[in-house]
Amino acid sequence: MNIKSKNILFSLFTLLTISTSFSQTFIQAYADVVNQCSQTNITTNLTQYEALGVKRRGTVALQNTLDWLKNKYLSYGYTSTQLQEYSYTYSGSSAACKNLVVTKIGTTYPNTFLIVCGHYDSISGTGTNDNGSGVASILEVARLLQNIPSEYSIKFINFSGEEDGLKGSQDFVANVVNATSPKMNIRLVFNLDEVGGVAGITNNTITCERDTNNNPSTNNAVSATMTNQLMNCVTLYSPLNTFLSFAYASDYMSFQSNNEIITGFFETNETTHKHTPTDLLVNMDPIYNYNVAKATIGATMHFAVASTSSLDTEEAVKDFNVSFFPNPTKDTLNINLGSLPDSDYTFSIINIEGKEVLNVTFTNAKLIESVPVSALSKGIYLGVLQSGSKRITKKIVIE
Repeated sequence: MNIKSKNILFSLFTLLTISTSFSQTFIQAYADVVNQCSQTNITTNLTQYEALGVKRRGTVALQNTLDWLKNKYLSYGYTSTQLQEYSYTYSGSSAACKNLVVTKIGTTYPNTFLIVCGHYDSISGTGTNDNGSGVASILEVARLLQNIPSEYSIKFINFSGEEDGLKGSQDFVANVVNATSPKMNIRLVFNLDEVGGVAGITNNTITCERDTNNNPSTNNAVSATMTNQLMNCVTLYSPLNTFLSFAYASDYMSFQSNNEIITGFFETNETTHKHTPTDLLVNMDPIYNYNVAKATIGATMHFAVASTSSLDTEEAVKDFNVSFFPNPTKDTLNINLGSLPDSDYTFSIINIEGKEVLNVTFTNAKLIESVPVSALSKGIYLGVLQSGSKRITKKIVIE
């Protein structure tokens, strides 16, 4: 990330002029998850990330970091079906770079996504703060939320090409977000870039960033509201103070120019080591990084509207997060494979008389598969997904 010039007077003035009427109530169930955040995991992941070397486009180090990330998500219980790689090239470079996207489908608004993102590439050094710190935070959020249902879907995205001018996020917006039909519906983009703090000083404040750009300015007010909510979450679920500033020069800007709602975290005490060989763990504050991760967990649960019920979580674990939506439905039923380890399955629909009225088999199924149901009569049915010895059943209503 490029060096930011933080105008304190401007930020303080804006802080005074933005409404602070919206606040969140402390949710003990969210705090219980936040309190499972591991300092050991943060420090271990920072150490491993640093050891992977300088992560420039076309390097073995960049590919090794991508493989390391994939193995982390798989170790948390995500499946290869939930992981997607998007490869791209850009003018001036023949090297193929990849973005890694991990998708967790929501229960109520499965087609609306909270994006939690940060870049994993570096320049002129290992980039342990810029942006191993964001990577470590995102990994800890993904680990803890893997089996917790949320109303909104979540995409955890690790971008490459940020240090070359936001190339990875630009490609994702152009060729995934806008190429989806209909266009991908994004609730919020929550970006983490350089949140590792500075060794040897007190790091007790996180900068929260909102959209102040004029091109376009359509979502500035909503971004301000969301960022205010982010600041409240920091206070509720971490020991950190907050400082309000503006979004600038990181991957959320690719979404901002696409008229999406954005917010983000950035360290308040800015390192002097970014983009140099000394951007190392020894020059960071891993305890601060841990506290940022806690704030990120609480905020992600808030924005995704995570379940507070242990029964919901138990059912999600039992059913591998498999879901059928929309429900009720009229024309098409979508099957979310969730974290089911086998992507080969049979799906059937059974009427109230116990008769099978639809049966379809998927081999190497995608995360979301669709089946037409418009030919079926209105009524209540049982949807059955059979994969090996695993059998998942849910009620389906056809209108």
